[in-house]
Amino acid sequence: MDIDTSALDAYLDEQGLDGYAVYAAGDDSTQRYLSGFDAPDPFFTVYTPEETALLASGLEYGRASKEARGVVDRTSDYDYQSLREEYEPGTARAKLQAAFLDAHGVDSVAVPESFPVGAADGLREEGIALAVDSAGVVDDIRAVKTDEEIEYVRDATLANEASMQACEDLLDAASVENGVLYYEGEPLTSERVATEIEVTLLQHGCALDETIVACGVDAADPHDRGSGPLEAGQPIIVDIFPRDKENGYHSDMTRTFVKGEASDTISEWYALTQEAKEAAFDALAPGATGAEVHAAVCEVYENAGYPTLRADPATETGFIHSTGHGIGLDVHEAPSLSPRGDELKPGHVVTIEPGLYDPAHGGVRIEDIAVVTEDGYENFTDYPERLEL
Repeated sequence: MDIDTSALDAYLDEQGLDGYAVYAAGDDSTQRYLSGFDAPDPFFTVYTPEETALLASGLEYGRASKEARGVVDRTSDYDYQSLREEYEPGTARAKLQAAFLDAHGVDSVAVPESFPVGAADGLREEGIALAVDSAGVVDDIRAVKTDEEIEYVRDATLANEASMQACEDLLDAASVENGVLYYEGEPLTSERVATEIEVTLLQHGCALDETIVACGVDAADPHDRGSGPLEAGQPIIVDIFPRDKENGYHSDMTRTFVKGEASDTISEWYALTQEAKEAAFDALAPGATGAEVHAAVCEVYENAGYPTLRADPATETGFIHSTGHGIGLDVHEAPSLSPRGDELKPGHVVTIEPGLYDPAHGGVRIEDIAVVTEDGYENFTDYPERLEL
């Protein structure tokens, strides 16, 4: 995949730096983005306007040579074994990385804020000048997706919809005994539904470490994963955020279900949250800010008499989170749809996820995912909104 690094080139030139270095495993989004390579152990990458170079162990050299975006050197090219025999591990690694940088004409680098402190100190000891990229220049580049990246998210969304359908089918098929959901003679639990979601995602080439299936009072906490038997008449928030196993890109979607009849309060919350989501999409456009999109949601809830963090920063009920976030190699990344949200640009892929919460009633959240386009947006999510099952 080709990436546009012109903004990074301009940043390095402005800062008077030779390159941008990353020392992390392939699950680090900056590493994966710049190197184009995924490995389970940390490896060293340096980007310069002339090239991207990776330093790989013998174990990973062959695969990196085929998959990585740039040139690949072996650690053995720099006699790493002798360095390890002569020096303690941290010093040997620093000398190895410094020699690699020198071979590529690099004396000074920017590094992400997540760059390991020990590695940074070691490189400085070897005479390499380091500056921390506190502005998040690579994060900003990553936020604007290429056409290929947009398709990755779109494909992950299709897998996500299949898993949500599997979840809904399971809830639909459940019976109710004494207010508890049962499936095949056993209480239907959050864990059982989450397993069905995860298995379906695996069948579609995606995976996730955890998902949210939160019922009743659990649903009043936006990030409670949920546990135990599911209950009839109670809101069940299902939030699924899978990652494509091949390319690493995420999707994200939330639906709220009630098995049986929803209470008047939850029905009101649901209709209001649909209205808030529509207001957010009405505000979503290139040139608008994430703050403006968030404000549109707050207006809906506040006008209906519900608390928001905008009106009351100390509230623990009502609308108690931001409207959405960017999504890509990370499930949460720039841009932000929040009071701090900056200007939205074509290629930004964002979630829209308003919700209301109160332990006395549970919670309601509805979430779609969309890309900002030149003239508006495209909503990737094509999954129905049905409260009562």
